[in-house]
Amino acid sequence: MLTGYSALVQELGLKTPAPYVRSQIAGAVRRSEIRPDGATEIYPKKAAPSGDLKGHLLFAFKNEPTDLRVLAAALKSLGPNFVRDWVQKEPTGAYARKAWFLYEYLTGAALDLPNARTGVYADVLDPKRHIVGEAKTSTRHRVRDNLLGSPGFSPTIRRTPKLVARMEEELDKQAEALTQSVDPNLLRRAVAYLYTKETRSSFEIEREAPNPQREERFITALTRAVGFEIGDKKTLIELQSMIVDPRFAAQDWRENQNFVGETVSGYHEIVHLICPKPGDVPELMEAWAKCGRRLLSSQVDPVIAAAIIAFGFVFIHPFEDGNGRIHRFLLHSALAKRNFSPKDMIFPISVSIVRDMASYDAALETFSKPLLSLIDWHLREDSTLIIKGDTSDHYRYFDATPLAEYLYERVAETIEHDLPEELDFLGNFDRAYQAVRNIVDMPNNRISLFIRLCMSNGGNLSKSKRKLFSELTDTEIKKMESAMRLAAQNQDSE
Repeated sequence: MLTGYSALVQELGLKTPAPYVRSQIAGAVRRSEIRPDGATEIYPKKAAPSGDLKGHLLFAFKNEPTDLRVLAAALKSLGPNFVRDWVQKEPTGAYARKAWFLYEYLTGAALDLPNARTGVYADVLDPKRHIVGEAKTSTRHRVRDNLLGSPGFSPTIRRTPKLVARMEEELDKQAEALTQSVDPNLLRRAVAYLYTKETRSSFEIEREAPNPQREERFITALTRAVGFEIGDKKTLIELQSMIVDPRFAAQDWRENQNFVGETVSGYHEIVHLICPKPGDVPELMEAWAKCGRRLLSSQVDPVIAAAIIAFGFVFIHPFEDGNGRIHRFLLHSALAKRNFSPKDMIFPISVSIVRDMASYDAALETFSKPLLSLIDWHLREDSTLIIKGDTSDHYRYFDATPLAEYLYERVAETIEHDLPEELDFLGNFDRAYQAVRNIVDMPNNRISLFIRLCMSNGGNLSKSKRKLFSELTDTEIKKMESAMRLAAQNQDSE
């Protein structure tokens, strides 16, 4: 027998993604099973709640991670009388007051109830199961609102072993120590190159090759990421105008229904992400901005805050063009504002994303794929997407756990591998440059070309490239190649 959130979904016929935990009453002992889309928790018969809807809701509150999408749909379906009657019967009950708070938080409708006067204050989210925000006291309900967002946009993140382990590594301190250990001139050159590398990789994710002007505009935007005001609509529109073709610069939020997809076989359109209705965008963006401001002014882990802000933005998709690049810009902005990335430094996260696009797509699909079967939609022959029914809650209260886990892996890879390798490369290049110049004092651009060609060919100049240096003797080239190899090992040539 199903219980908890899964029972609410089944018995109320809710159109929501399946809860991460599926609780069942069966057998004599409790046991757990892991399945690809979540976990099954099997409880003994003695743990069975009362068979009514209130019993299933109570079971979920006590035993399962909080699922706001299921709660929003369930509480709307159950209606105000269900919650009001529960509170009136159990005015001091922590779970009744929690249901009351969540009803008003998720529906925006106030119940005809006087403020609670008694009862121990209870947390909305269980800190043992969730990453929680800084608690705000709701005196009306006598609960502590420790949700990560605000009414209208509040994703949740489960406290998984993977996230806890990453947070304990203090990657920001590792990055700071690394940057402080290198020569300031070398670091300055590395930073300049990383801005360019991040920009090109961000465009590559969208299979675009920017012209020099668009590339320079995006680099300029990235250098200003720490000062970006997330809640300012005007600033977002100005950012979008900076990074897209001027013909597609926005004046406001989009007014058309858009989607993310791809064309196959020359004409067939495959839909990957269904975006919110245009009419829902203004309210969603306002709530998203409030959530972002709350996270950026809190002590919530910076990478987790960045994941919620950036992925939440790209799922709302408020513009016709440029959403993906702004999504990645917001990652850098959030990390910089929370002082996770060293001052004036940028992590080439997009480089890590490009290296394994399959895992990026898989992370995005944890949100987008379930929607395809839940939303009533169809694509017309002219590629216009038609959506029926209210879909806005799907974009407000999603489980962002896999997205936070994904982002932490990319950030870790960047700090532990990409950044050190970039600094090592530049150090090797500088040593090789001086070593080659000591043998033949060529023009700067000729030395740089020689080094790049050798580095890309295992330390030797290929036969096909030998003709580019006809002015050099074979003996000189051999000496230069040897000097480069020694420089790469941080040794002096004889």
